[in-house]
Amino acid sequence: MNLDNSFSNIVREIIKKSNSLLCHLVKFQDLRNFNSSKFQVSEFILLGFPGIHSWQHWLSLPLALLYLLALSANILILIIINQEATLHQPKYYFLGILAMVDMGLATTIMPKILAILWFNAKVISFPQCFVQMYAIHCFVAMESGIFVCMAIDRYVAICRPLHYPSIITGSFVVKTTVFMALRNSLTTIPTPVFAAQRQYCSKNQIEHCLCSNLGVTSLSCDDDKTVKSIYQLLLAWTLMGSDLGLIILSYALILQSVLKLNSAEAASKALSTCTSHLILILFFYTVIIVISITHSAATTIPLIPVLLNVLHNVIPPALNPMVYALKNKELRQGLYKILKLDFKGN
Repeated sequence: MNLDNSFSNIVREIIKKSNSLLCHLVKFQDLRNFNSSKFQVSEFILLGFPGIHSWQHWLSLPLALLYLLALSANILILIIINQEATLHQPKYYFLGILAMVDMGLATTIMPKILAILWFNAKVISFPQCFVQMYAIHCFVAMESGIFVCMAIDRYVAICRPLHYPSIITGSFVVKTTVFMALRNSLTTIPTPVFAAQRQYCSKNQIEHCLCSNLGVTSLSCDDDKTVKSIYQLLLAWTLMGSDLGLIILSYALILQSVLKLNSAEAASKALSTCTSHLILILFFYTVIIVISITHSAATTIPLIPVLLNVLHNVIPPALNPMVYALKNKELRQGLYKILKLDFKGN
């Protein structure tokens, strides 16, 4: 009987202690949730270029000039293509689409960067940050896709010239452009969505001029970031890697076909044109790779990936129209004609 009473007392004591421990755990969880919601940030602060905050405003002049050059040069390309009937061809349509994508890419980041450097407008809200993140990824992927279309266009023109009018048509331009727009606008959605789903507890200062995915998610206080990070990395490399592979294959076949030409002059002209295009394309992809690699070493030299990221979004839009225009006789003629008409009008 005494043994039963002792056992009952022990059981009651264990239940009492368990209930007490459970209450403490519930209180701790409530306190943690309260602290998490209390310190959940509602906006980010873009600090600008790391390590040079005191004199980073001097960078506003070259960046503003690059931005104005990108806008004016691409707008001029669109005007030339629109006004010259001889340029209403698929390869120039692709060039016009590239010009619009270039302007979109530069405009996605440059107004905010200049506002930071000129007016110290460093605050950006959650929605604005993730919208900018989506727009950057979408325009970069779209530019990559247009490079693929242009490489295929050049491959068919040089390697299959007799079939070019029947393959590369206006319908082909529309279909490939719509496909690339849908592919890039849909596949880049997970990047800002996953970033927005993370918890941002107390840190909200980003050592960057724009809402880059790596810069924003590094502030997250989530315990498990591996799965989402791996998914985003695989998605990026699948898109960019497949595009780069198709471009390299196209230009390799072009090079093989050009070397077989009997005319040295025609071969030299084709090589000159394709080389300049390929240099711009390789610069575009090389910077993306370098940014990914240098971000892991950002603790030592954090300025390098930030500067490369900004320049990658403004230098190609500024250089693309000039290189394509200078290397194309029809575009140069259209430019001269527009300038002469404008001069006569004045």
